[in-house]
Amino acid sequence: MTVYGYARVSTIGQDLEAQIQALEKEGATEIFQEKFTGTQTDRPQLNKLLELLEEDDTLMVTKLDRIARSATQGSDLVKTLIEKGVRVNILNMGIMDNKPTSKLIRTIFFAFAEFERDMIVERTQEGKAIARQNPNYREGRPKKYNQYQLDEAMKLLETMSFAQTEKEMNRRGTEISMSTLKREAKKRKAQDNK
Repeated sequence: MTVYGYARVSTIGQDLEAQIQALEKEGATEIFQEKFTGTQTDRPQLNKLLELLEEDDTLMVTKLDRIARSATQGSDLVKTLIEKGVRVNILNMGIMDNKPTSKLIRTIFFAFAEFERDMIVERTQEGKAIARQNPNYREGRPKKYNQYQLDEAMKLLETMSFAQTEKEMNRRGTEISMSTLKREAKKRKAQDNK
């Protein structure tokens, strides 16, 4: 009878430590952890853990949305584990089992978790729609260099090598890599050939 913990965060920059400490404090002896978005279906560490779970084991998570993407998926997963004889301990809810109260609580919780995720997606899409109205809007990462800096670098390339241009641009306070210089030069050459 093993108490397994599972900790997950959505991005590389997020910290798992708070979840791990909470799981250890509540008695998890083996903890699986990963940094994967909840929207991805393939989570290797969770899949590995689910294969290990046997009757009388406990799966412990800090929140139910750590192991499920939607209310339906979460309810199905918890139901499958309970039918297998595995206890599911969600620290902010309690232990899930086959009792009617537990079934009601997990259904309501999953519905709210899915609603919250849907609202975040909706707000993000609304924000992007508003941003797209700006003629200067560009999807993705912002450009690191402005047109003036790129023009200046290309002008230097007329009389200097890539390495010399990189060094001179860095001296002028614009840290630009040789790969960026080569990419910009190639892009401009392609435009000139059109």
